[in-house]
Amino acid sequence: MRPVLLTTVTSYSRKLFLSDLMAGVTVAMVALPLSLAIAIASGANPAQGLITAIVGGALISALGGSSVQIGGPTGAFIVVVAGIIATYGLDGLITATFMAGLILLAAGALRAGNLIDLVPEAVVNGFTIGIAAIIATSQIKDLLGLDVAHVPADFLGKLPVLWAARASLNPGAVAVGLATIFLIVVFRRLAPRWPGLILAVMLTSAAVSLFDLPVERIVDRFGNLPSSLPTPHLPDLSLDRLQMLLPSAIIIAFLAGVESLLSAMVADRMRGGRHRPNAELLAQGYANVASALFGGLPATGAIARTATNIRAGGQTPVAGIVHALTLLVFVYGAAPLAGYLAMPALSGLLILTAWNMSEPHRWRQYLRARTSDRILLLLTLTLTLLVDLTLAIGVGVGLGLALRLRRRNVPPAEWDMPDR
Repeated sequence: MRPVLLTTVTSYSRKLFLSDLMAGVTVAMVALPLSLAIAIASGANPAQGLITAIVGGALISALGGSSVQIGGPTGAFIVVVAGIIATYGLDGLITATFMAGLILLAAGALRAGNLIDLVPEAVVNGFTIGIAAIIATSQIKDLLGLDVAHVPADFLGKLPVLWAARASLNPGAVAVGLATIFLIVVFRRLAPRWPGLILAVMLTSAAVSLFDLPVERIVDRFGNLPSSLPTPHLPDLSLDRLQMLLPSAIIIAFLAGVESLLSAMVADRMRGGRHRPNAELLAQGYANVASALFGGLPATGAIARTATNIRAGGQTPVAGIVHALTLLVFVYGAAPLAGYLAMPALSGLLILTAWNMSEPHRWRQYLRARTSDRILLLLTLTLTLLVDLTLAIGVGVGLGLALRLRRRNVPPAEWDMPDR
């Protein structure tokens, strides 16, 4: 359970540092708009997304079991976080995140990292597609510039409300959102090493200011972002509050553990390394406790940002620490500028992120899977969309384990490399 950082520093060199420096700054440019967009989509303040990427990201890299893991807020948590905030408020989310951190610390201490192999891939794919669909529909309001006072949190409840507001569609917002999606795709194909996400969002947001388009920006909805980190403080840990939020904390811990270990496995396959699962769980625990102390969101390993780090030349956990420090410098030096990012641009970014999360290029593969896996995926997807993620995960994992026991003589399916 020794952090990888302690192993790498013994043979660290100037060449490695230069590679990590460039990769860390590159990943920070990707993480900046994503952190803001994920926080807003979750019903939180955009500053909380940056806090999570800075505090959680630094600790996940410094204490984790992967050489190249990048941590922070992720799209998978949007649905869970939005639900907790809607029910218990921001204070409830912070308490649940703190509890989830403690649960992850206990899981790491008990060496539960290898239990990821028991979670059926069909379940992971099912709730990931469901989450992606919920994220995408949650961004329609801002993408189209609709005049809606309140959009329901549940998937089916959103659709009639959005349809009823169709007459308020803002052509300027639509243009900004679609242009952002187009630019991100172009940058990825023509200049994959460029920080296409931030460039696309900055270009379309600049167009909003240049042409004085009637499009909402972050500053219009949330005011200026703070130019410093908040003072850490303990959340409400009263017994009644802990009992009330325990189910939410368990879901946060489960998602953080699964996504971080999946991300570490992807990193291993991309670069031929091997992560330390129990050290990774401990890092997630420390990161979520610290994020909660600073008023942040749940943190976990981010698959897309980790892959970006590898492609940019990141070699050691120092790259992840540089990523967090770069974001910290931005907060202290240029946070007010982020307030001028256009809301439809961030919505376009998240809709494209949701599309990538669902991995459409693998849908045919899912259809060719054995019948039990198809049923498990569809059941998890349906429960995620129509009921809630807690029940979806519980039922999916339970049925998956039952199916595995039934197939005692059939070797478990190997994890395919996710592309989310």
